[in-house]
Amino acid sequence: MIPLSKPARYAVLLASICGLLFDGVELGLMPVASLSVSQSLLGDAYSPVAGGDWFARFTAALMLGAAIGGIVLGRLGDSIGRSRAMGISILFYSVFAGMGAFARTQEEMLWLRFLVGLGVGGVWPNAVALVAECWPDKLKPTIAGLMGAALNSGILLLSQVARIWPITADSWRWLFHLASAPALLGLLVLIALPESPAWLAARNRRREQSLSDDNPTTISSGPRYSILFELFRPPLLRTTLVGILLGSIPLVGAWAASKWMIPWADAVGKTIQPGYKATVQGWWALGAVIGSFSGAQIAAWLGPKRSYALISVGATILTLVLFLGTAPLKPGFLAIVFAQAFVATLFFGWLPLYLPNLFPIHVRATGAGIAYNTGRFATAFGVLAAGALFALLDGSYPRVGAICGLIYFIGALVIVWVPHDQLSSVDQCR
Repeated sequence: MIPLSKPARYAVLLASICGLLFDGVELGLMPVASLSVSQSLLGDAYSPVAGGDWFARFTAALMLGAAIGGIVLGRLGDSIGRSRAMGISILFYSVFAGMGAFARTQEEMLWLRFLVGLGVGGVWPNAVALVAECWPDKLKPTIAGLMGAALNSGILLLSQVARIWPITADSWRWLFHLASAPALLGLLVLIALPESPAWLAARNRRREQSLSDDNPTTISSGPRYSILFELFRPPLLRTTLVGILLGSIPLVGAWAASKWMIPWADAVGKTIQPGYKATVQGWWALGAVIGSFSGAQIAAWLGPKRSYALISVGATILTLVLFLGTAPLKPGFLAIVFAQAFVATLFFGWLPLYLPNLFPIHVRATGAGIAYNTGRFATAFGVLAAGALFALLDGSYPRVGAICGLIYFIGALVIVWVPHDQLSSVDQCR
């Protein structure tokens, strides 16, 4: 296996970071735009409860698409290469986000958010696998931190744009036009980005093995069709289930609980400070950038099990304080938003460091995609349940956020059941 040159490695890292940064823009778009979109498209039928319900639906559609995209496009990365699959994923989320500017009904927007989600989900497993295979182990905590920070930097970038140019019911379509700009990056990645040498070597080995086999049935039904079966049968079945559990807790907590702070801030502060929701998302994103970058360093320092447990407990406490101990526009609210974001997003520095290397190279992108994005299936249903709970609680943002925030504590219980050797493959990075 011939390693990539230094310029090629930096090109891979830059393209992956940019892909994840614009991924973050897509993830942060509807939390700041949802109520304005609903007010515009629903017209006289709009109400605060309806706005919260549609926020849950848009989020669930994105998460469902991301779950499917992470698995399908993650598998595509194992079949045709990480860089090409990442380019396709970026094109998916850019093109369909841009089409949102022309949506005429809530239902059209809902379908478009699902299609955007396909690309959002596909970028993560391919970008993480590509970078992990192109950079040396000793740099993986730093690289994992950069990858995690890139996603939340996109949310921070969007919040600053929305703070300068407030999003209203009369002016929101421009934001979706802007979200289509990364299509150029997708084309460049698809055409020019180098491929992972480790993936190329593994592909060549599989081809040689297939050609040396005298049984033609083996050639026609070989690795292309066996990746998913391999992940869900021994000896990888336990690894896959462990990865799914570890990837689900942070995602469900983030989207079924934490994200309610944005429409809450919009509902409380929009008449006093029109750009307040963007300010809140900006403070959250700033904490998230620092947290997701620091997560890998903290995990490498404390070890995978101890760090995951402590992050779970800390995220639970701060989420309860956020929703029950303060409120939008009150002194200290933004500080708690920052602190909650910092702790809750430490998970997203932990995951790129430990999750991909649970799986062998020939199933790594598929395995990481399934482990990370199955959590998005759970998140989609969790957000819909949170939306139903929101209506049941008469539109109480703090109560729904606090109740759903308890999901973080489950992480402290799950990690106890994980054998240490399941996570020891990257201990050399410490």
